[in-house]
Amino acid sequence: MDSSILKAASELARTNKAHFPNETADYRRARQDLLTEEIELRRHIERVAEQRRALPLGGEVKKNYVFEGENGKANFADLFDGKQTLAIYSYMFGPQRQTPCPMCTSFMSTWEHKLPDIEQRIGFVFIARSPIARLIEAKKARGWTRHKVFSDVSGDYTRDYVSAEDADVPGYSVFTQRDGSIRHFWSGEMSGTMADPHQDPRGAPDMDPLWTILDTTPEGRGTDWYPKLAY
Repeated sequence: MDSSILKAASELARTNKAHFPNETADYRRARQDLLTEEIELRRHIERVAEQRRALPLGGEVKKNYVFEGENGKANFADLFDGKQTLAIYSYMFGPQRQTPCPMCTSFMSTWEHKLPDIEQRIGFVFIARSPIARLIEAKKARGWTRHKVFSDVSGDYTRDYVSAEDADVPGYSVFTQRDGSIRHFWSGEMSGTMADPHQDPRGAPDMDPLWTILDTTPEGRGTDWYPKLAY
């Protein structure tokens, strides 16, 4: 994005014609100021995405990771499903858990009806450390039909790209196939130690629409609430 051709965010905000019943002048001034910041935020998101796309290729995937899927064993290359790019969400459902992580489950549920759209462009799979039978059982319990779930039986992939200690933590990584090899492209690297004061730890971009929706409300995300497996 060439910033030299962009109009000032405040100038764009002044073209706004929106007004709502019974709003005060104070509200409209504050809302216009916020609109300027929202335009700047949109531009920053675009700049970060452009910088991400421009990353040099990451390390080559040299190990032959093997997973257990719903239809049997699968090599790492199989997960691409014929696409150039593969996204992997590693969710918190290790053998030590009685039930899947509620937050991971909430996040994954948002993809059920989006996966057909996403898979027009990339491969997208979900990996956890529990045996495949448990992953299939949990998938059926949630009514998911489109998620491609795989068990990292050996833990080799998880230790290399999610947690060297094989901890029960989530992870999101993107890989690309170029010139006959598979290369790592990008992974979320924000940890809880990078959270700002009084902030619930989270990464960026924030891909969960749950939090994006709550961010538009006066209550916000809150500090003492997380999704549950059942209500």
